[in-house]
Amino acid sequence: MLSDPREVLTRPSPPPDATVAYGDHPDQLADLRRPAGDGPARPLVVVVHGGFWRAEYDRAHTGPMAAALAALGHPVAQIEYRRTGQPGGGWPHTLTDVRTGVAALPGLAAAALPGRVAPVPPILIGHSAGGHLALYVAARAPETVAGVVALAPVADLAQAYRLDLDGGAVAALLGGSPEDVPDRYADADPSNFVPTRTRTVVVHGEQDLQVPASISRSWVAADRAAGGTSTLIELPECEHFGLIDPEAAAWPRVTQALRSLHDDLPGIDAASPTR
Repeated sequence: MLSDPREVLTRPSPPPDATVAYGDHPDQLADLRRPAGDGPARPLVVVVHGGFWRAEYDRAHTGPMAAALAALGHPVAQIEYRRTGQPGGGWPHTLTDVRTGVAALPGLAAAALPGRVAPVPPILIGHSAGGHLALYVAARAPETVAGVVALAPVADLAQAYRLDLDGGAVAALLGGSPEDVPDRYADADPSNFVPTRTRTVVVHGEQDLQVPASISRSWVAADRAAGGTSTLIELPECEHFGLIDPEAAAWPRVTQALRSLHDDLPGIDAASPTR
């Protein structure tokens, strides 16, 4: 009997080593995980969780993924942010929370995990709606991001609205359709910001029923046509949740994508524990 791929969403994981706040709101915080071993300081990896920006999904479901990344030697932050369906969630705070947090977290993590976090911008790993948020931050504040691994990202909000992904999730985030609130789509949609200035690897499963792989194909094609260097890794046997499951067959491809960005950073020793 095949296991339920959603099982990873409720799988227990070790508690974080610390939790830090990047703002005054209760959801403006992040869980930190200390990298395994005694290696040199390395760039912070910020995990941006998905869940179609909705309040019922929080950072807890990325615990297995974050713990696995820390076991490979990365300092990890699981960022939380305000989400739709709760006070202050949606436009603009869902987006600005992540942008603010990404800028603040390397310093906060370095203080909480002394000697383990390099003083450089972080690498973002965002899944689904979190992939959208990672691409958004890279587009709007590229100086705060060293690289992006976008896992099944909602990379085109207008297209996602037309496809009615998760029953109106984009409209709930932005407050309406592209015709209703065009300025919000202009600001928030990563498809409006190609070519990307940030090194980006997109990973998408061809069996994804939550976010069609065609969205990633279109975004990467548009980026490269505009002179960008983003790359797309398509996984024929993978669905939506295998990308965040360290026990799934897709996981080595995810860590390979992270390694490709990490090892290319200036001043970073390529002999990384992720090998």
